[in-house]
Amino acid sequence: MAAIEQRKVTADEAGMRLDRWFKAHFPGLGFGRLQKLVRTGQVRVDGKRIECSTRIATGQIVRIPPMGVEVHADDKNNARPRSTKLIEDDRQAIEEMMLFEDSHVMVLNKPAGLAVQGGSGLTRHLDGMLDAFTDQKGDKPRLVHRLDRETSGIILVAKTRKAAQEMTKAFRHRNTQKVYWAMLAGVPKPKQGRISTYLARDDEEERMRVVKHGQDDAQHAVSLYSVFEQSAQKLSWVTMKPITGRTHQLRAHAAHLGHPIIGDDKYFNIENWELPGGIQNRLHLLARRIRIPHPSGTGIIDVSAPLPPHMQQTWNLLGFNASDYDPEADDPDEAELNTARKR
Repeated sequence: MAAIEQRKVTADEAGMRLDRWFKAHFPGLGFGRLQKLVRTGQVRVDGKRIECSTRIATGQIVRIPPMGVEVHADDKNNARPRSTKLIEDDRQAIEEMMLFEDSHVMVLNKPAGLAVQGGSGLTRHLDGMLDAFTDQKGDKPRLVHRLDRETSGIILVAKTRKAAQEMTKAFRHRNTQKVYWAMLAGVPKPKQGRISTYLARDDEEERMRVVKHGQDDAQHAVSLYSVFEQSAQKLSWVTMKPITGRTHQLRAHAAHLGHPIIGDDKYFNIENWELPGGIQNRLHLLARRIRIPHPSGTGIIDVSAPLPPHMQQTWNLLGFNASDYDPEADDPDEAELNTARKR
């Protein structure tokens, strides 16, 4: 795109969040950049300033500034079809990630290193790979949430727009439970706690900073954590549960505790700390488990992901056993932490 464009919201897009609308039309536009375009008023709806979380309505006009990013194939008159082999390769790769599937939902185990969405310099990402499941009507499965590129584990994918709406609603109303496993430097004290801060994005460093309440773009972020196992005072296997869903929330909160996640190239903030031999310098963060109401209105989706190879290697080295963990007893619980020290 080389000029400002005005695009009308279709009936099928009514009720979508603005950020999800942009993700559908411009998969190459990063969320951080979209936030900046919205914040500076370059993106508007019906001529008015809005937020990324604004829900759009049929017939509204979205102002799109020049961005120079990839346009969705549906918006290109001369889009190049993908090869049959590439489509089959993507389909096979996603089927190998599958932890659960029915007519409404896929639950995938995303490997570390695979980006969820497109961005600068990325030629392969999960959202693009889902094109392999596009049906005859041109509809493809939709991502319901995101994980950082180097975070492994559970990703929810909706097969229908209705399923996407219901699961998005469950996230918005905090009717979901997400549990992560992390390996931290050192051992947090107390061993169970609640972290409550405000986070704001630092666009220059592409990371989140802990800021004061009331600062521009500050968002409240709350996480629970619990130490399950430790190796002396050097390392600890910690379960973390995000109550809110901010960008990089657990990574920023672990660093705020003074015990950053092993292998975190953005938030590891301990000088002269040496990685124990045999442990790979890769992000040790796994989206371990999710519980969410089934979008059909009946039952609960409850799925867990295994440790990725680099984390399993660390667990083996330290003598930790994933099967020792009992999710019903060991997952952090906010009710049990009401008297814990707030940070």
